[in-house]
Amino acid sequence: MAENLERVEASLAESVRADDDFLTEVASHLIKAGGKRVRPALTMAAALSASADPGAASEESVLGGVSVELVHLGSLYHDDVMDDATTRRTVESVNARWGNLKAILAGDFLLARASEIAAGLGTEVAGLLAATIARLCEGQVRELKDAYVVARTEADYLRSIEGKTAALFASSCRIGGIVAGFDRDRIEHLTRFGRAYGMAFQVIDDVLDVVASSEQLGKPAGHDLVEGVYTLPTLRALQGPSGDELGDLLGHPLEPAEVDKALGLIRSDGAIAASLVDARAYVDEGRSALTDLGSSPVVDAMAEASDVLVAQIDTFDI
Repeated sequence: MAENLERVEASLAESVRADDDFLTEVASHLIKAGGKRVRPALTMAAALSASADPGAASEESVLGGVSVELVHLGSLYHDDVMDDATTRRTVESVNARWGNLKAILAGDFLLARASEIAAGLGTEVAGLLAATIARLCEGQVRELKDAYVVARTEADYLRSIEGKTAALFASSCRIGGIVAGFDRDRIEHLTRFGRAYGMAFQVIDDVLDVVASSEQLGKPAGHDLVEGVYTLPTLRALQGPSGDELGDLLGHPLEPAEVDKALGLIRSDGAIAASLVDARAYVDEGRSALTDLGSSPVVDAMAEASDVLVAQIDTFDI
């Protein structure tokens, strides 16, 4: 996979080259900052999942992975504008460095490049990616509508993260299955795995936001609370013994001291542990989808990727 991901990096860099050097610089800013490239790795893994002796990923699966990663990156550009973020992946955010207008246009450019690449992979992939971008927008709008809403429900939260996060993970796997020419049943199992993996990934990320330091996150800790985004740990804490005290703090922008107090309450009453139970359930759901794919080296590796999430869950001090 390391060699395949190197091909993804080269293709990502090439895909954002524009006639204008400045646009190329802005569009490649977060690409150069690095990243785990989980989504393209899933696309290529899905495409290789039926092989008893997997070799290099096909060019179609590499391009499919590039398209989903460009969508992810474009969404980060837009997210940082909405959040007025100053850092991303330990580097200065695009909006902080060049301003909101340039960040929005560069994000649009990344989405356009993703769509162009997807179109070259066929109408089904192009349609799927377009629908996924729409779901990302829907999930983000749900989150914006619920900003500072203390009465936000867990169902509201789950619908939001399914759109803004899990949909792209699911599409990453689905595109891999489509370009590999798999039958519909296998493609559906791959899609189920991607969705479950994405749900677990986002719940864990939301837990990290309330337990990790700013240095560990590469962005300010407690950022979701500051923005009024009440994620699963916060919603669980609102239902716990400190719920009334926490509810009195929330519902409006917080001062730094209030953020620290709110984080302390969320960490203190079992909300973290309860949220991680849900994350583990999503991991188990993804593993169940994998069992229907049959055994292969890549399917086993995908199961190991699930084990990485479990190991991350087990590292939390709860």
